[in-house]
Amino acid sequence: MTIKTCAMAGLAVFALATAAEARDQIRIVGSSTVFPFSTTVAEQFGKTSDFKTPVVESTGSGGGLKLFCSGLGVEHPDMTNASRRIKESEVELCAKNGVADITEVKVGFDGIVVANSKEAEQSEITLRHLFLALAKDVPANEDGSELMPNPYENWSDIDPSLPNKAIEVLGPPPTSGTRDAFAELALEGGCKTFEGIKAMKKEDKKKYKAVCHAIREDGAYVEAGENDVLIVQKLVANPAAYGVFGFSFLDQSADKVQGSKIGGIEPTFEAISDGSYPVSRSLYFYVKDAHVGVIPGMVEFIDEFTSESAWGPDGYLADKGLIPLPDDDRGTVRDQALNLAPLMM
Repeated sequence: MTIKTCAMAGLAVFALATAAEARDQIRIVGSSTVFPFSTTVAEQFGKTSDFKTPVVESTGSGGGLKLFCSGLGVEHPDMTNASRRIKESEVELCAKNGVADITEVKVGFDGIVVANSKEAEQSEITLRHLFLALAKDVPANEDGSELMPNPYENWSDIDPSLPNKAIEVLGPPPTSGTRDAFAELALEGGCKTFEGIKAMKKEDKKKYKAVCHAIREDGAYVEAGENDVLIVQKLVANPAAYGVFGFSFLDQSADKVQGSKIGGIEPTFEAISDGSYPVSRSLYFYVKDAHVGVIPGMVEFIDEFTSESAWGPDGYLADKGLIPLPDDDRGTVRDQALNLAPLMM
């Protein structure tokens, strides 16, 4: 769909809206991880363009996509940030509510860290350790063919080399893309090291995912909301606890918290960029094409976000902790974004 066609579709959507009802400000919702990047671009856009500064809300990836897919019109968001890719079920929800044309923009990469206070020792853990510490059900025998409710109370119960202190991990709720990505990359990564559970994937994929992604609910994992800054503050107050959040927040709070080594790899810009750090994911935002040409400045905002001065290796988002896409990919994604290329699942 061209920008011109999209604008015409948007005008039809808003034909019944009065001037008083229309918005002159882009509204963006979604991921708490992408929030600081999107907010930084919005502030820069407001300063350097003739458009108003977009309003950016941190609602979590799932919450943002739900709002984004709820319909067309000024009462609905124009864009949503996500720290995971949109699901087919969400595309179907969008279509059901008239949001048929969506453009996907992959903006870069981020790592998910398991961090603690710098007042404590830096930890070295594996994906298997993480699974055993946080899963709802864990292997009752060596290969994992039998399961039991998670009995582990201290890290040292899992492995004597780990600290002899209670398992207490502060992390995001189910609406968060960070939670989804952590379950898929970290917990499932440790889960499938047990041959008995790995074999389950072929027999019953649904059960396998339920076992590998379900997080315990007995207090060892504490849902700390969508505010990653608050998690950092709680880790400073409690050096015995760990927190799960995006690398960008670790980068911004490096004087207060430190990331654990996972599989011997420290969460650094370079390790996430080259893929050696095992808990890395892509970041996105999604555009409601029907609003382009109606809500002022949407294409111009995309242009700013995908400019080299913003998302390039030396751009201002790298200073915020964004891991850039490779050079060739940035050019391709930018062209597709500016031309509102349709979402391909």
